[in-house]
Amino acid sequence: MEISRLDKLLAFIQNEPNDEFLKYALATEYLRLNDTEKALGYYEDLVNNHPNYTGTYYHLGKLYEALDRKDDAIRIYETGMKITKEKRDNHAYSELQGVYMAAKGYDDDDDY
Repeated sequence: MEISRLDKLLAFIQNEPNDEFLKYALATEYLRLNDTEKALGYYEDLVNNHPNYTGTYYHLGKLYEALDRKDDAIRIYETGMKITKEKRDNHAYSELQGVYMAAKGYDDDDDY
């Protein structure tokens, strides 16, 4: 019997419970499996305990938006933009800025 990707990740996290990449992989896998509650738990754990893992902010914000938690999404995008700017991660900053502006209701044609 083949072991699922989720089962493999769960086995790995038992040996490395604070590994931020494994937490991110689990969040992404749970999201893929439509288990938003568990995905949310892992994403929120990442921003609370591994705030410099910048990839989390985009995905957590999008999940908040999907859950109709727009204010939470905007807040998480703002936090992510602050951290990516401090880290000089221009690519991640740009992606977060784009989804932030969309969440705030701006589009490409608006003059800021």
